[in-house]
Amino acid sequence: MYILIGISFSMANDHPFRLKLNHFRLIAAIAEHGQISPAAASLSMTQPAASRTLTQVEGIVGAPLFERHARGMRPTEVGQVLSRHADALLTEMRETMREVEEFKRGVGGRVRVGAVTGAAVGYVMPAIHRLKEASPNSDVHIEVAPSDTLIRDLASGHLDFALARVPPPFDPRDFVIGRGRGEIVDLLVRKGHPLADVTTTSIVDLGHFQWIMQAVGAPLRVAVENAFIIAGAQPPRNTINTTSLLAMIALLLTSNAIAPLSREVTEMLDATGSEARLQVLPIHQSITISPYHLLQPRGRPLSPLATRLKELISEELAREN
Repeated sequence: MYILIGISFSMANDHPFRLKLNHFRLIAAIAEHGQISPAAASLSMTQPAASRTLTQVEGIVGAPLFERHARGMRPTEVGQVLSRHADALLTEMRETMREVEEFKRGVGGRVRVGAVTGAAVGYVMPAIHRLKEASPNSDVHIEVAPSDTLIRDLASGHLDFALARVPPPFDPRDFVIGRGRGEIVDLLVRKGHPLADVTTTSIVDLGHFQWIMQAVGAPLRVAVENAFIIAGAQPPRNTINTTSLLAMIALLLTSNAIAPLSREVTEMLDATGSEARLQVLPIHQSITISPYHLLQPRGRPLSPLATRLKELISEELAREN
């Protein structure tokens, strides 16, 4: 692969000139080796060719770049400026080519994925760990949000793909819809809650407690409200609305509130030891949410890295089915 890079200068007579990549390579090599012969050898050039090129560069710049001494060559003040920039340019070029090769092999570049909370905890995080093991230099961005936010970002190009649901007014036909997963809802309370010691309870008995839920219309909240309606009871009226898991946990620990969370999240809290202060209420009814799916905008190709992460997430989803 050959890359031509030029940098324009203005001479005293206002005629522009250009230094090319091979000029910067020679300047950097002479500054490093202190002599033109080993500098030429490092670039697979003959000494006469290197000398001619250096003369050409000094003619372009209009000033000598190196002082000749018995022990070698020392950069002039102008030479020091160009040597410093030559080092920076060549380092940037090497880094650029490394990133290009990593991108082509699917082990570098950037990927932006979105997910609802349960999907992020249960499937996206494990897939990202697997991706980073093979591609430590990959730049991975994850957005955890409700489906309506994720779909807007997906449609606008801010995300490569997402694990989410397609809410109105978006058209499911605008997306390539992959593997999906339903969610089971657990009801979480603090240890010491008035219902902490019950063997089992009905959702009808929970309506008078304070609840911490997502906004009206969110799938998880709809599932809980439907469970009350199916049981012949009024949905909770005393609610605090938040999508922040951290805020939800803090509120649970300091009140008698109840919070519905996907099972992947409660299992994650259990694994991290948070369940020592929180617990799942045993209830008669099973509460489930409609499935989310692996969504990619139709007609928008993925980068090799994004394709690899999507495959890993699909594998994680398949393990549970």
